[in-house]
Amino acid sequence: MPQPRSPSVEIVFDAPGPQPNGMQATRDGLWILDQATGQVDLVSYTGQVLLTLPTASDRGSGITDSGDALWIASTYSREILKVDRQSGATLATFASPGASRTGAHGLEWREGRLWIANPPTATIYQVDVDGFQVVHQIPAPGNRPHGLAWEGDHLWCVETNHRAIYRLDPRTGAHLARVEIPEPYPEPHGMTLWDGRFWYCDAHTRQVCTLPVP
Repeated sequence: MPQPRSPSVEIVFDAPGPQPNGMQATRDGLWILDQATGQVDLVSYTGQVLLTLPTASDRGSGITDSGDALWIASTYSREILKVDRQSGATLATFASPGASRTGAHGLEWREGRLWIANPPTATIYQVDVDGFQVVHQIPAPGNRPHGLAWEGDHLWCVETNHRAIYRLDPRTGAHLARVEIPEPYPEPHGMTLWDGRFWYCDAHTRQVCTLPVP
């Protein structure tokens, strides 16, 4: 694996909720899931709140957008929720793969399938949502995998305990690159990618940060 890089992190704004823990970038803005309230906010890239949705998430840690629905990791109920993008109502509920005391953290959508970062098994699962079956899995870069994001054919994954974001081979889980986020920068939890930049949130400080993808 290439030598790790230490970034220049820009703190952009504070998230609306007290404990932001999941993020997904879209052309409309950033979906931010709050772990303390279960609330989802659509926020502009400058921090303006555009939409607020209540959800049934129990201390959730991951969110992604499939275009027709939001998918939320309801971490402490050990479920994956399919949620209406306009109301926050739960459309369907599925058991989180690999759950034990808790369930999934980061989520990412790709070509009709859901990718799920799961700390209890230190595994990233690919799930066919028709039947919600695991069709592929790779080892996570550590035992606290969090936000996920695609860059071309490569999958990036936050490993919060390492304070790092890893570029992975989605076929094998091999580490292709690592971006370190050392102290005193905010700690990475939820993470997404937009227009050549990572966006991430720190559930402890509420800060939303960005840095360039190497």
